[in-house]
Amino acid sequence: MAGAIVGRLGRHPTSLLLLTLPRHAAAHHRLHSPSSSQGTVPHLPLFLRPWRFPSFCPAAAVLHGRPLIYNPLAAVARAGLPGQYSKMGDPSERNGHGALTRVLFCGPYWPASTNYTREYLQDYPFIQVDEVGLEQVPDVIHSYHICVVKNKRIDSDIIAKATQMKIIMQYGVGLEGVDVNAATEHKIKVARIPGSTTGNAVSCAEMAIYLTLGILRKQKEMDTAVNRKDLGVPVGDTLFGKTILILGFGAIGIEVAKRLRPFGVKILATKRNWSSDTLPSYVDELVDKKGGPEDMYEFAGEANIVIACMTLTSETIGIVDHKFVSSMKKGSYLVNIARGRLLDYKAVFDHLESGHLAGLGIDVAWMEPFDPEDPVLKFPNVILTPHVAGVTEYSYRTMAKSVGDTALQLHLGEAFTEVEFVN
Repeated sequence: MAGAIVGRLGRHPTSLLLLTLPRHAAAHHRLHSPSSSQGTVPHLPLFLRPWRFPSFCPAAAVLHGRPLIYNPLAAVARAGLPGQYSKMGDPSERNGHGALTRVLFCGPYWPASTNYTREYLQDYPFIQVDEVGLEQVPDVIHSYHICVVKNKRIDSDIIAKATQMKIIMQYGVGLEGVDVNAATEHKIKVARIPGSTTGNAVSCAEMAIYLTLGILRKQKEMDTAVNRKDLGVPVGDTLFGKTILILGFGAIGIEVAKRLRPFGVKILATKRNWSSDTLPSYVDELVDKKGGPEDMYEFAGEANIVIACMTLTSETIGIVDHKFVSSMKKGSYLVNIARGRLLDYKAVFDHLESGHLAGLGIDVAWMEPFDPEDPVLKFPNVILTPHVAGVTEYSYRTMAKSVGDTALQLHLGEAFTEVEFVN
């Protein structure tokens, strides 16, 4: 076995502890010790890295000829807490709900969210991460302390059963499926992961560009041409010179505008409050014309492309309705990377059928998972992707860290730093 560490234990200086690591761990992972003169040592589980735990004091380990304060019993009790979480005593004695903190992911969709969170927490055996089918959630939720909802509706009946629940959160931003008032009544905090800090907004913005280019260049027709061994068809269009309306200028809308600018477009945008502290100082460089909700119909008449980036609320459900789509230019395009129910299905279908809409690109649908036999897909210039705008290595790894750190902070009774609470 590679990577042996010999240490003197506690108040018994004559006793020795031999810790061995699997050969693959020593071979594939290297970790720099605090002093560059010590060189490198095999990558160790966090609870075997004594320099990470200067407070673990009554024992000393000898590594590279230098004494390091190290108490393996305390370290094992912590099972690998990084420096910002390390405290004296067994973590299970401090959390108020037992030796385990349990995290429940609702439903099988977006599997990387569960897998990446488990991977992030693999060195912390006192955090348990489970995933169950949507129909099983009401039967098991009483055993969990954190619930990651994904696309499960967490209503007042389910919340009433969540007797140990401390936090209900989304693996992302949208919380429209959570009864926040019921959660508040049961003293449960509801949280989202800010998209501006995790890469979610960036990932969604890139998908908006992808869908926009896809419908402008007629992706479906290109696929057909390849299958027919055609060349030089179809005739697409460019982003250059177009006017684009961004509905909702939050974190995603801002990132969309940043990526559109180099294409040589004019950008219109609507937002409820343009004096928000969340707006960048260079917002005037991103937007040519700013307006509120009352301006959306006027702006729709000026735009060649509309990109929906709004949060779904009771006020925005179906906001892209017959009146709005009729206000859009004939031959314009519609893209949605936010929430499916922002769009009124019949309004969109009717305007595709009449030719008023030249194309539709959506990553989110009215009902999910989307029916592959839905008649809206019969139109040649409709592109549908399976709600993957935010599903990238960048965003999902970062959000897994946010969920994992939130679980650790709950377990240790520390302040929450990774999420934004709405109640």
